[in-house]
Amino acid sequence: MTPALPMPRLAALAVVVRGRRVLLVRRRNPPDAGRWGFPGGHVEPGETALAAAVRELREETGLRGEAVEYLTNIDVIHRDPGGTLTAHYLLAAVLCRCEAGEPVAADDALDAAFVTPGDLRAGALPASDRVEELAMLALARIDQLSRPASRDTAAP
Repeated sequence: MTPALPMPRLAALAVVVRGRRVLLVRRRNPPDAGRWGFPGGHVEPGETALAAAVRELREETGLRGEAVEYLTNIDVIHRDPGGTLTAHYLLAAVLCRCEAGEPVAADDALDAAFVTPGDLRAGALPASDRVEELAMLALARIDQLSRPASRDTAAP
């Protein structure tokens, strides 16, 4: 009998932007222990990914926030050296708003800080896969949301 493959698991990431910086935490636990990434974790049964992102933000950093919208989904697939699937996660990246307070590492985070995409690009922080890409997507979306809606100026 062939062993059962691991089922994909849903997790949520809280993507918080403050100015031109994004909030990251340094992970305590595998699979990315010691690496920087967005606060996040498993979505509990009956919980939406939007709610999970806000919950994980609070648990890992002490910051209270609100979900704004989904940004994107990211598949994280791990295989052993022989190519056998060992884990599959679907990460729902959620843009969150958090206006006040400073992050404090809690729960399974070793550290928490607002960083610039330049810090990530320069390799100043060892980061999980696609963190810089997601940071840039979030900054672009914040720019879109902050622009005033264009008005149709055509004559009737």
